[in-house]
Amino acid sequence: MPKRWRIAAFDPERAEYLGRRAKLPPLLAQLMLVRGISCPDAAREFLDAKLTGLRDPGDLPGVNQAADLIFAAVGDRQSIAIYGDYDADGMTASAILLRCLRVLGANARSYVPHRMDEGYGLHNDALEQLAHDGVQVVVTVDCGIASVTQADRARELGLTLIVTDHHQFADRLPAAAAIVHPQLPGHNYPFAGLCGAAVAFKLAWALCERASGAKRVQPAMRKFLLEAIALAAIGTVADVVPLVDENRLLVRDGLLRLSQCPPVGIAALKRVTELDKKPLLEGEDIGFTIAPRLNAAGRLGQAELAIELLTTEDPARATELAIYIGELNEQRQSIERSVMLAAGKQIKQRFDPAQQPALVLADRHWHPGVIGIVAGKLAERYNRPTVLVALDKLGIKPGVGSGRGIAGVDLHRAFAACDDQLESHGGHAAAAGLRINEANLDRFREQFCAAVAEQVAGQPADAEVAIDGEAPFAMLTRQVLHEIERLAPFGNGNHRPVLCSTRVRVASPPKRMGSTGRHLAVEFEQDGMRLRGVAFGNGDWADELADISGPLDIAYQPVINRFRGAARVEIHLTDWRPAE
Repeated sequence: MPKRWRIAAFDPERAEYLGRRAKLPPLLAQLMLVRGISCPDAAREFLDAKLTGLRDPGDLPGVNQAADLIFAAVGDRQSIAIYGDYDADGMTASAILLRCLRVLGANARSYVPHRMDEGYGLHNDALEQLAHDGVQVVVTVDCGIASVTQADRARELGLTLIVTDHHQFADRLPAAAAIVHPQLPGHNYPFAGLCGAAVAFKLAWALCERASGAKRVQPAMRKFLLEAIALAAIGTVADVVPLVDENRLLVRDGLLRLSQCPPVGIAALKRVTELDKKPLLEGEDIGFTIAPRLNAAGRLGQAELAIELLTTEDPARATELAIYIGELNEQRQSIERSVMLAAGKQIKQRFDPAQQPALVLADRHWHPGVIGIVAGKLAERYNRPTVLVALDKLGIKPGVGSGRGIAGVDLHRAFAACDDQLESHGGHAAAAGLRINEANLDRFREQFCAAVAEQVAGQPADAEVAIDGEAPFAMLTRQVLHEIERLAPFGNGNHRPVLCSTRVRVASPPKRMGSTGRHLAVEFEQDGMRLRGVAFGNGDWADELADISGPLDIAYQPVINRFRGAARVEIHLTDWRPAE
């Protein structure tokens, strides 16, 4: 579907002032203004991004109470279970606290619910089994804040329940012994965007302070905390939380540690994926290489193996696990392609996205572990909130659904408007999950579309490409791109800059790349200068661009491609259109 281009406006005089006072080149000053940074001191602070800018762990709501309880349990040799989640954020959060408790000499283990058999969050059956096994303290990571009835059951079982989470609340808080959450009612923590792994890191930091008896932690604990920052960086990027404030500090420092001295398991994963050949990792390396492999383990019911990879100190075992998890990722990709094809066919046969405010698709043969990925791709393609439901093959159990939203739509709120049709639901504004009986599916589709239509009333229906500015090819030198890289790490809330160039021409026949032809390689020319362009996941553009003889306007992200010791400027194509 065609997209609207919105090129950010900026004041040249303000850009000149910011560049002069903060000693920035013109393009970098313009990009800072687009990000809402106009003060020279704020610009310097943003670019420096020092780890010392992290807030004291005790400032995070609930950390002190939780750390006191856990530290006392460690001293009493109580059995502690870290109850996590099966996505990359939950797995890195579990690994952080499990490694921390091992450093403290605790009697600790991890537990992750099976994605297909149990689903997300706390479950009474699991709590009962943990209590039966002799566990006395349960610490949730990346889940639990909405598990009100489960917390009541934990209390009945005599378990000490400590909840650490960052998701949205239910109607009331769970009756836990302690709750750690950036937005805990009654507190005013200045940054609400921490992910589950970052919350776990803050708690681990506080535990290390208690074990050391001082703010300055002992050497072994300092080593652990520095490695934990690397894990928190993975969780932060993987959970697509905004890369601003403390998240930016964690990811920037974490990328350095992942590049130079990663944990044993991540080092093995880097070797298997050949990321070890890169001198410095980028946020995209987490988002497109490391996180998908961890998530593949969770999506296919093997989350405990991913946690073992993140916590092992045995290089041989780490290599074995990294190879196996890579194979799981290949399997996940194959399943995902199958679901994507089936979902696309269902849309063509039954729905008109141009006339629908949202898409709700369902099938008995879809794997519940990949429907969230496919929903995200379809939501991006059609600019419509999309829900995919994997129905029970026998039609006995509720179907499992996963939804992905778009800008301007709160998916969690839209699900809440359909509460009477759902068995359960939860999640974020941008991503949420549900369970639904097949008999309620059509009625849910109607209510969900109505709820989305109410939210987007008056908004443009077309997808939008946000562009930071226009630049001719001649401006895109390696020196300029090195300056742009100072804005990194890139991700949600701090996107890699998108530029546009007008009246360029296709300089050589476009080609498909990859084993399945999913990607595009093309060369563009403007005023005698040529640049190689690639478009990941848009191999179909090859046929369309091959038929274009006239000039084009292109939107893209400029990058430095480093390969076999050489570095050259290339562009990652975002969108294109015939020149106006």
